Amino acid sequence: MDQQTLKEHVAAAALERVAALPNDQLVLGIGTGSTAECFIRLLPQIKSRIEMTVSSSERTATLLGELGIPVGDLNSVGVLDAYIDGADETNDQLQLIKGGGAALTREKIVAAAAEVFICIADGSKRVGTLGAFPLPIEVIPMARSYVARELVKLGGQPIWREGVITDNGNVILDVHGLSIDNALALEGQINQITGVVCNGLFARRPADCVLLGTAHGVEVLTPG
Repeated sequence: MDQQTLKEHVAAAALERVAALPNDQLVLGIGTGSTAECFIRLLPQIKSRIEMTVSSSERTATLLGELGIPVGDLNSVGVLDAYIDGADETNDQLQLIKGGGAALTREKIVAAAAEVFICIADGSKRVGTLGAFPLPIEVIPMARSYVARELVKLGGQPIWREGVITDNGNVILDVHGLSIDNALALEGQINQITGVVCNGLFARRPADCVLLGTAHGVEVLTPG
């Protein structure tokens, strides 16, 4: 079974979970990336129940608009019933690395505002220890070199993702070489570096469930 098929299977499983929510009208946060886009393409099936969506990126907002799904501002909608997004890595504690698509800050904001965070990914994203995937850091442009030096002190090898500007007008440093045993502590430590906007560790607000597409079906990871 190829990776695209696995993504489509977890997207369908996520849609089932969203459709089972008790609310007659749903306010949903929608993430960014190839797996999230599989989910977006299924949303017309429950379009009549979608009161509003909040997008984590301009690309996602465009895709939702093309499907006739209403897109609003988080400041106007308040608490979200659910947030659905992919991940670059997940561990068994449902802590994630996200940001391969450079939308990590908005993704983290939308996740924080959601009652339920459903993460969807193919089985290759499950790891014992986070860090094989380079950790994305969104940085104020003038602080890029300073932040990079501070990240070296933490044992990482930061590489500027040249040519990439986030939807917030910032740049991305991808930190290689980290073995992240304590994701919660490192998330806070990196965020304290002056010039860092946000980092791609989702440990303070992990997923509530992770749906993994495998050759044997969709595997569900839950806390504990």
